[in-house]
Amino acid sequence: MLENSARNSTIEASIGASLKELRVQRGLSARWVASQAGISAAMVSRIENGLVSPSITTLEALAAALEVPIISLFREARTEHTDFTIVRAGEGLKSTRITDDHQHEYVNLAMHARRDLRFQARYVTLLKDGGQPPNYTGQGVVFVFVFKGEAIYRYGRQRFTLREGDSISVDSELNHGFVDVLSDRFEFLTVQAERP
Repeated sequence: MLENSARNSTIEASIGASLKELRVQRGLSARWVASQAGISAAMVSRIENGLVSPSITTLEALAAALEVPIISLFREARTEHTDFTIVRAGEGLKSTRITDDHQHEYVNLAMHARRDLRFQARYVTLLKDGGQPPNYTGQGVVFVFVFKGEAIYRYGRQRFTLREGDSISVDSELNHGFVDVLSDRFEFLTVQAERP
């Protein structure tokens, strides 16, 4: 029973901390947020100090007043588990992608799959004679950083020549990917994040 009580007070404190941080970031007074949410300023103060457990209705009203999703009020809450990945130099899960007329090597450096997010990072090597690289579409964001070589990247109807040190980030809903490898070897980091 005491364990549940301690867990509840931790959740209340984290909701209060999130509420206060969001309110202060926006430069809003507790009184203004309270009036927009239809509750008293004293109640906002009590929530921010972790003294009460607000109802879902109150949390919805506060989130609406702050113009944030309700989940933002839980961002300081601790979860039962989290994952991390550390990959030492030269390590990672080495893989080969093969399509009808193309083959390339890549190393998985990180992969996280949560209810609200899929994230992956790969070190990819394309060869000039490896065939036509595949193009992709998705629902998130893709970031590419070039380590070595030169290649042409397609994003929708646009083409970009990318060289060592260049980077590009794109909304992955448009067709994107490398269409031509200009150097013998092209190495890059690609990071993708999207909602499942």
